[in-house]
Amino acid sequence: MSDLTDYTQRRARRDPEFAEGLETGYRAFKIGALLRKARERSGLTQEAVAERLRTKKSAISRIECHAGDIRVSTLERYAEAIGWDLSLELRPAAGARRSRSLKKRADRTA
Repeated sequence: MSDLTDYTQRRARRDPEFAEGLETGYRAFKIGALLRKARERSGLTQEAVAERLRTKKSAISRIECHAGDIRVSTLERYAEAIGWDLSLELRPAAGARRSRSLKKRADRTA
């Protein structure tokens, strides 16, 4: 285990705010990494995507590096520009219980 990994794990155990910030940052990083990987699998450069979206390469770089607060409409346009479909998934967090009111509403609509 690296010193950085060891440090972040120890700090996250004793500091809930740090742990939450770490998770939030990781989610933002993961979105950007997924966008970059999809673009690369499509055989496109950042310049080519920028041209298709009528923007600058720096804007595409920013999207891929800082995608945490990206709008769904931007994700849709990006996906279309690289020839992909956008699919979003909403699911309960691991170990989370459904609220009773949500369960009741789901039962009534079934």
